[in-house]
Amino acid sequence: MPDGATRAAQSTGAAVRGRIRDQRRRPARPQLWFELALIGISYWLYSLVRNAVPEQEAIAQRHASWIWDFEKTFGIAFEHSINHAVDSVTWLIVGMNYYYATLHFIVTIGVLVWLYRSHPGRYAATRTVLFLTTGLALIGFYFYPLAPPRLMTGGGFIDTVKVHDTWGSMASGAAASVSNQYAAMPSMHIGWSLWCGLTIFFLARKTWVRALGLLYPAATLLVIVSTANHFWMDAVGGAACLALGYAAARLIYHVWAYQLPRIPGEPAEEPVTVPEQWALTKVDH
Repeated sequence: MPDGATRAAQSTGAAVRGRIRDQRRRPARPQLWFELALIGISYWLYSLVRNAVPEQEAIAQRHASWIWDFEKTFGIAFEHSINHAVDSVTWLIVGMNYYYATLHFIVTIGVLVWLYRSHPGRYAATRTVLFLTTGLALIGFYFYPLAPPRLMTGGGFIDTVKVHDTWGSMASGAAASVSNQYAAMPSMHIGWSLWCGLTIFFLARKTWVRALGLLYPAATLLVIVSTANHFWMDAVGGAACLALGYAAARLIYHVWAYQLPRIPGEPAEEPVTVPEQWALTKVDH
């Protein structure tokens, strides 16, 4: 191939790569119909895959025993005490049952809507973090079936939904027949709530709103332990999936999701509060 043709091909390739890079750095304004379809299809696939994983009760019980023995060995097995203490306060545990059943979805959807409306330039990247986190969780559900504390043989935990006749868990009562009861590791209640909390903390303007953002995953951790739906180690797994989700999105977009401009194609209107060491790649202003 002549040198001129080679140089032309290289220039064309560089131009294409440049356009792709610009699209990653400044994603287009999200389309409502596409996002609604994507969320609906993704959640359908998530539920389908999650509930299609073989429950493998014997393996799930063995994994639960391993985690419980590990926590007791290091003196960090506090789930049993919290579960029994909170269960003794009826109004509190009933409220936690409903918290577990509803806020997981309500708050996550609310944050997605807020991002779509107020931070369209950051929506795609931040949504991608959530999707990647959930995809990693499916891998955990498949390869590490785990009995939650309330189902662990000989654990002595209280299934607060059954005791108080509430519908605080998709894996208790009538819903248990259509939900994989051993998809507990990692905890997506923690993965999603931490995603919500960090998104609110980094992008909200009012201090009290940002504080609530950080309190939300902390409250969720207390709820999942009190209701015996998760070991606290499941929460560690959920946080690890989220960290990998952020890292993968960073590779895709070349910057952290919250560093993108608030409005597509425009410079950020205000600085995003992130640690200085995060700002390895700066967005053009």
